Amino acid sequence: MIATALPDFALREALANDCGLILSLIRELAEYEKLPHEVVATEEVLRETLFGEHPAAEVIFGEFQGQVAGYALFFHNFSTFTGRPGIYLEDIYVKPEMRGRGFGKCLLTYVAKLAVERKCTRMEWSVLDWNEPSIRFYRSLGAAAMNEWTGQRLAGAALDEVAAMFDREGPS
Repeated sequence: MIATALPDFALREALANDCGLILSLIRELAEYEKLPHEVVATEEVLRETLFGEHPAAEVIFGEFQGQVAGYALFFHNFSTFTGRPGIYLEDIYVKPEMRGRGFGKCLLTYVAKLAVERKCTRMEWSVLDWNEPSIRFYRSLGAAAMNEWTGQRLAGAALDEVAAMFDREGPS
């Protein structure tokens, strides 16, 4: 357990036997973001990708009086301009009944502390443009919108098609 300044609130690193809990929190977040249809992860997939031979991400839980109040899931990315890693915060979520107590801020500041300790030069995340409470919260901490950048994504059939281009077109 990692002590915090908040009474009865502590952080802890997720373990492989937490995959069911992680998945339930991912589903809660997806409901909040109006995207439950996009969740296809399973406990087995999470166990393999988060706790297998090459973990792809890390998870920290926030617990209030021994009960999970929320989580943060993050992974390293890399800045070629600085030559150093960064942290991408994929998910930060606090259960609705636990909001307004500083738990989300505690999770976020802990991940920022890890970024500094790991000599990362930045911490980034995305927020849905309609999520005004979260946007206000992030701005209050000094986060800046990356207005000059637009997110791009290949997924599903589009990703498969672009990957297949290599085999069809191959290197010259």
